[in-house]
Amino acid sequence: MNKLVSASILSADLLNLESEIRKLEKNSVDMIHFDVMDGIFVPNISYGIPVLESIDRLSPDLLLDVHLMITDPLKYIDKFFLAGADYITFHIESESNTAETIEAIRRTDAGIGIAIKPDTPAEAVFPYINDADMILVMTVEPGFGGQAFMDMSEKIRKIREYAESNRNNPASLRIEVDGGIDDKTAPIVKNAGADVLVSGSYLFRADDMEKAVSILRT
Repeated sequence: MNKLVSASILSADLLNLESEIRKLEKNSVDMIHFDVMDGIFVPNISYGIPVLESIDRLSPDLLLDVHLMITDPLKYIDKFFLAGADYITFHIESESNTAETIEAIRRTDAGIGIAIKPDTPAEAVFPYINDADMILVMTVEPGFGGQAFMDMSEKIRKIREYAESNRNNPASLRIEVDGGIDDKTAPIVKNAGADVLVSGSYLFRADDMEKAVSILRT
C-alpha cells in the first residue's frame, strides 16, 4: 500500500489559508488533516464546520482527513460529513459509544477512523479491527502542534500484526500516525507499519515542500 502524506493545517498560516492550501495542492500532498478541538476533550480549541466547508469548496479534490478531538463525536458525525469530510476519525477515549459512532460514520460515505492517545494500549482497537478503515496512533498528546515525537513503534506493530491475523482484508487497513513526524521520525513509524503520515511544522516550514513530501512518502 502506498504511503500517504496528510498535512496538518494546525501548523498552517491561517491568515493565508487559501494560499497555504494551494501550496499543498501544488506539492502533491494527499490529504489535509483537519484537527477539531473542543477545549474539553483536549485543552485547546481549534476550528470547526464553517472552516471545513470553506476548505472543501476551495479544494474539492483534496481528501479531508477530519480528526475529532471532542468529547461527544457521535453528535457531530453527520454535520462533519456534510461539510466535506472524506475520513472521520474519533477518539476511542471519548464519551461517545464506540460501536454507535462507527455505525454513524458507516451510514455516511466517509472512511471510518479510530484514534488512540499515547497512553491507550493497542489492544483497545482490536475489537474494531474489521470496522475501521484507518487507525490513528497519536505520537504526541493530542491538543497542540509542534510537540516532540513519542516512539509508538511497538503499538503500531501490534496493530498491524493483529490486523494481519484477524482482519478480513488486512491490506485495506491504513495506520495513521500524528505528532512530531519529520524526516527523522518518518522511517521509524513506516518501518513499524504506518502508511499515513500526518505532518504539520515539518511541511509548512520546509524551504522545499515538494522535497519534504517526497521524503515522508518514500
